[in-house]
Amino acid sequence: MLSVLVWLPIVAAVLVGFWPGLAAERARQTCLVVATALFGWSLWLVARFDPAQGGLQFAESIAWAAELGLYYRLGVDGVSLPLVVLNALLTWIALYSSPSGVKRPRLYFALMLLVNAGLTGGFVAQNLILFVLFYELGLIPLYLLIAIWGDSERRNYAAMKFLVYTAVSGVCILGAFLGIALAAGTSAALDYNASLTTALPLQAQLILLSLLLVGFGIKIPLFPLHTWLPDAYTEASPPVAILLGGVLAKLGTYGLLRFGLGLFPETWHLVAPGLASLGALTAAMGALAALAQKDIKRMVAYSSIGHMGYVLLAMAAATHLSLLGAVLQMVSHGLILAVLFHLVGVIESKVGTRDLDVLNGLMNPVRGLPLVSILLLVAGMASAGIPGLVGFIAEFLILQGSFPVFPVQTLLCVVCSGLTAVYFVILLSRTCFGRLDNATAYYPAVGWSERTPALILTVLILVFGLRPGWLTIWSEKTTGEMAASVNTPGPVARVASKIPQVRSIPLNPLSTLP
Repeated sequence: MLSVLVWLPIVAAVLVGFWPGLAAERARQTCLVVATALFGWSLWLVARFDPAQGGLQFAESIAWAAELGLYYRLGVDGVSLPLVVLNALLTWIALYSSPSGVKRPRLYFALMLLVNAGLTGGFVAQNLILFVLFYELGLIPLYLLIAIWGDSERRNYAAMKFLVYTAVSGVCILGAFLGIALAAGTSAALDYNASLTTALPLQAQLILLSLLLVGFGIKIPLFPLHTWLPDAYTEASPPVAILLGGVLAKLGTYGLLRFGLGLFPETWHLVAPGLASLGALTAAMGALAALAQKDIKRMVAYSSIGHMGYVLLAMAAATHLSLLGAVLQMVSHGLILAVLFHLVGVIESKVGTRDLDVLNGLMNPVRGLPLVSILLLVAGMASAGIPGLVGFIAEFLILQGSFPVFPVQTLLCVVCSGLTAVYFVILLSRTCFGRLDNATAYYPAVGWSERTPALILTVLILVFGLRPGWLTIWSEKTTGEMAASVNTPGPVARVASKIPQVRSIPLNPLSTLP
């Protein structure tokens, strides 16, 4: 069942790209049908998924090169399933919101489907080398999507920077995985098997975990490995930016959670204090950099970096509640960032600028863009963590789950959450409010093809904000088992001994969620 999600977009991409005489509109319609089928199939998996089981479900295994430890193994659990659904949804959003007159449409839509296949494969792969192959599958398609269909003349620079950073990330991850097999002395270690990695000497575990931290840290990205992101997100077209920020960064956080914490649970506590501080520093850097921006798309890009810092803090704390919040933050951030990038694209297409010093008065009900402004207001509040929206419950779980373990870093993230509200107030006040320039303020109407993606995402942000239990139920069992596997001696254990409810925290708040 999982192979359908991986191979259907690959087959469709090949057909769209090489079918002779296929018209541009027919290529777009074909890809939309495929994306709709992928999203429907992912929902069918959700319907058949048993949240009471913490292990892998829908597992598939085929011998590939068994003597080398290579198997085609797929599976999903409560961590990967929400991300698979998110990827399918945002791929449909990206394809639907792509302009009908896009140049070289067959190549464009084929590359979008290949990106979807690579991301889905990364989320469901259970063999380390298979994960690397899927991890790299989206590299060249995304490079081309930025370089060919980017927004300005700097798109080639941004695409090359993305290519170099991501290639280095892949090399570090591949080196760590091969190092696991070499240190374990068996090719069986190339399958996801924590019992083999935990048996390695402590020094070897630290070296291998450090390689994974660098590799996935680039993808997330974390400070100071983040410099490719603002250029790539800003120069990419809005549909491509939706995939970059909404899903691609989550492959980094997912990989660090699955292969960092999952394969090295007993070593994780040694690097956890540094990771928590790095997460708080990343959150602070992202928030302060966003405050200094005049380009609203670049401001949203830096805000993405800041929110990924919260996820790293949650993984460093490794309590049940914080890990559950980390998964929820990945999903909520994907939804919020997708609607923000889409709305920024609509504003630029109608007004002709993204400059905060030029934009004003878009909330005007007669001559402005009132619906776009309202949706932008909701998305900004969700990103700032306003109660009742999905961003709030994700940050609440992270902060409450992390505070007993890393109180100082958590308080710094609370301050950064306040800074998020500040720069979104600046964005909204300058963009949506004020007086319009009478000479230029008759903007084209926003059509339903431009409204629909934003409306769908906004409804999900509201629904999951009011009913977070509909999201947490799928991941609670898996994240609980992950938290239980982490050995936390030393300072962390002393904190836990003083606060006995640390390990029982997840049970009480979750029972109150709708």
